[in-house]
Amino acid sequence: MPADAASMASGAEEAAGRPLSVVHLCTPARVGGLERVVQGLAIWTGRAGHHVTVMAVSGPGADLGEFLAPLERAGIPVVRVESAGRRYLAERRVVREHLRQIKPDVLHTHGYRCDLLHGGPARRLGIATVSTLHGSSRMGGLSHLFEWLQERALTRFDGVVAVSEPLRQSLLARGVPEERLHFIPNGWVPPEEYLDREAARRQLELPKDRMVIGWIGRLIPIKGCDVFLESLARLGPKAPAWHGVVVGDGPERAALEEQARSLGIMDRVSFAGSVPEAARIVKALDVFVLSSRSEGTPMTILEVMGAGVPVVATAVGGVPGVVDPPQSGWLAPPEKPAELAKILREALADDKCRARRGSVGRERVERIYGSLAWTNHYLDIYEKLGGFEASISLGYSDTSGSTT
Repeated sequence: MPADAASMASGAEEAAGRPLSVVHLCTPARVGGLERVVQGLAIWTGRAGHHVTVMAVSGPGADLGEFLAPLERAGIPVVRVESAGRRYLAERRVVREHLRQIKPDVLHTHGYRCDLLHGGPARRLGIATVSTLHGSSRMGGLSHLFEWLQERALTRFDGVVAVSEPLRQSLLARGVPEERLHFIPNGWVPPEEYLDREAARRQLELPKDRMVIGWIGRLIPIKGCDVFLESLARLGPKAPAWHGVVVGDGPERAALEEQARSLGIMDRVSFAGSVPEAARIVKALDVFVLSSRSEGTPMTILEVMGAGVPVVATAVGGVPGVVDPPQSGWLAPPEKPAELAKILREALADDKCRARRGSVGRERVERIYGSLAWTNHYLDIYEKLGGFEASISLGYSDTSGSTT
């Protein structure tokens, strides 16, 4: 057992009362911020000596290997629930039966499907319900309807967590009672290992003799990869020799590749696809770009900053609270590729400035967004809702150097 995990378990044994039992319920994709939050909370809550189960709802035969691997390595029990399409009632029955058997103190749901289908039945079983609102997809159509229904459902949850202040304000406006609403920015969940620059570039098949500008995320409109590509095309001939890399996959990939071709930059941009545990390869980058149109508090930016890589990000959602220019990183207005390109040229031209802001960013993430403090905020909520008298205090250092 790692030293930090042993210390955590020791701290939990000294705490008064029995351990909590918590179930995290989600419909995971292969990768993403929501998935990283579930993995991180489950693993760190388990290290604190509590009983944690992850329940993953997916279609028949879905490949969840990338999501499940870190949980399995940490010894977190996983229950898979197969549910195809709109078989909502059957899914409800299966999840309810698992909850009856596990008898958790808290059900923590993630995503609108789980909030809508499973919060009510859990409460009727006498289980406290918590949900984290990770952000809005703003994809329109049925997604817009489901997100509206989700916000109404959250008014009945025992605890609701917003990962950014704009999300908290939105939930207040939608009627979530203030006494049940909590603002907890996401925490930094470091990968088991960051590959060094050379190894990471080999894995991504990137050139050694150019500055690498990276983008990581799901290829959907809200993430703004189209804005990233447009900004690269606007860098101009005076920018240092560069190569762009897009790490991730999604429904917009074909359109984005066509955009790169039409912009005349396809020979200078790699589409790497989905990379398992992508946080491991971020040291391949000289600059990381987050060009989202909307965000909560993105896990990717914490992972990148935690590796000491300088960040250029759009000032949306909880991002300005994480990036703190001019000390750490740069901020740009959303959907303004010309402004983003201008900032990128500045960042690429100054090696010392990039190194300084990357270093300050790493220190900032370690100091403010460490996994221990983040987990303890959630433990406080779980314990109060579960009728526990006192929060467990974990008096040791985590891998980021943060203490509580």
